[in-house]
Amino acid sequence: MKTTPLNAVHHAMGAKMVDFAGWEMPVHYGSQLEEHHCVRRDAGMFDVSHLLAVDIAGAGARGFLRRLLANDVAKLGQPGKALYSCMLNESGGVLDDLIVYRLSEDRFRLVVNAGTADKDMAWIAAQRARFAPELTVTPRRDLAIVAVQGPQAREKTWRALPQIRGASEPLSYFQAALVADQMVARTGYTGEDGFEIILPAERAVALWNALKARGVAPAGLGARDTLRLEAGMSLYGQDMDESVSPLESGLTWTVDMKAPRDFIGRAALLARPATRQLLGLLLLDKGVMRGHQKVRTAGGMGEITSGGFAPTLNRSIALARVPKEVVAGETVEVEVRDKWLHAKVVKPPFVRHGKILIPRKL
Repeated sequence: MKTTPLNAVHHAMGAKMVDFAGWEMPVHYGSQLEEHHCVRRDAGMFDVSHLLAVDIAGAGARGFLRRLLANDVAKLGQPGKALYSCMLNESGGVLDDLIVYRLSEDRFRLVVNAGTADKDMAWIAAQRARFAPELTVTPRRDLAIVAVQGPQAREKTWRALPQIRGASEPLSYFQAALVADQMVARTGYTGEDGFEIILPAERAVALWNALKARGVAPAGLGARDTLRLEAGMSLYGQDMDESVSPLESGLTWTVDMKAPRDFIGRAALLARPATRQLLGLLLLDKGVMRGHQKVRTAGGMGEITSGGFAPTLNRSIALARVPKEVVAGETVEVEVRDKWLHAKVVKPPFVRHGKILIPRKL
């Protein structure tokens, strides 16, 4: 099993470790619930070094990525800008979802999922050979990634790393700054403010300890999942995969059809209009919704893609792929343990920046 540079620290802190996409990762450090609330109310940190940074460099990097990705990197008008996008196959299915950063005029950085990293590298290599053999593509396993998230995340990060404040304080959302040999990005996967810091692997432990000394609480994959679900953020392998179009995965906003460019998967998306959509569900009865449970609607059957208990709401929520005719406000039924329970259809996100965004009384 693969390990991150922080593996020994997790064990020393008594983390419960699990196999996640072939990596030994902490699921919690004692209480997933406390870690969730800490991120919503203060600041928590996650070891996400299992994600892979991939640097793409060369004069044709911009044009190559405009073909490779469904979103258009031409929107990244200046260095430091970031963009969320799907990488599609020829059939319009989602190979992966990722963030792309423009580091300089001819250099970009992708951050891809751990479970798809090998597949992604093979796909990128094949497309590079086909369209831009002059480019350099470098997987950066020499780097570690630590995410610091929560309303106090930035301030506590600056206390731990005062040398990055000048470059990172002006950053807007989805912007990054290079500070010496590390990258500080105002991005995240929790629905809260904060940074994702990419730095040389040998300095990860020192960063972790410095953040901990400033009161940033360690958080595991369990809290990360409940936070991202409340924030309405999709998880690869559950809410989308190679068999599903981004147009049916709540990701239409990440597909740029306006620009006159031929990206991989565009023709398939045009030829196959969406008949389903991804919406949120709020359980009205007692129980907990889980992935793969059936959803019965007036317009036909659907399926939960991600579901669970939402600590901020103190009730069960889910993302579900349902017929396109379904609209927010409808009541549907979900099969939970052989019983059909009632749920209200809502538009995600459920929670962002500590605020509950759906009606409390439904």
